[in-house]
Amino acid sequence: MIFPLFCAMLKIGLFTFGGGYAMLALLQNELVEKKQWLQREEFLDMIAVAESTPGPVAVNSGTYVGYKIAGVWGALAATFGVCLPSFVIIFAVSLFFDRFLRLRAVAYAFSGIRVCVLYLILRTAVTLFKELEKTPFSMTVFGLVVAGMLCASLFASNFSTVLCILAAGAAGLVFCTVRRKAREKK
Repeated sequence: MIFPLFCAMLKIGLFTFGGGYAMLALLQNELVEKKQWLQREEFLDMIAVAESTPGPVAVNSGTYVGYKIAGVWGALAATFGVCLPSFVIIFAVSLFFDRFLRLRAVAYAFSGIRVCVLYLILRTAVTLFKELEKTPFSMTVFGLVVAGMLCASLFASNFSTVLCILAAGAAGLVFCTVRRKAREKK
């Protein structure tokens, strides 16, 4: 099981441009749809944990899936698989960086890749929103996050994703505690 895990994560690492968020669509397709190593709900939980912990989303997700499927060796294989393509490509580019960036074809390729990355991020956001359990609490948090992002964008201020994640996590804990105490009183 370790080799198929390595190959799946290598493929994801090789064909993803734009970082972890762009990778989410490929991760979902490969891990949930094709391989069925994760259920949709577990995938959403994995993304939440991977985003909340230090390190790149792709590496954290690969490590999680690898550990779930094949233990420590699976985690190592998946993490190595998802990281290897980026390392090789960046190493190769660094050798010829100045000459590489001057090529007109490269500039056009990067322009096309940026559009594709934007599409992948938006597609993932729409998919995750569709699969979100639409409770009053989750919709309130969603609305507050979107409003906060829009305000930060409109007023050209920096938007702290860490602060947003911590605030949403704290809101979830408060909601859970209040809900549990209300049930205990009944």
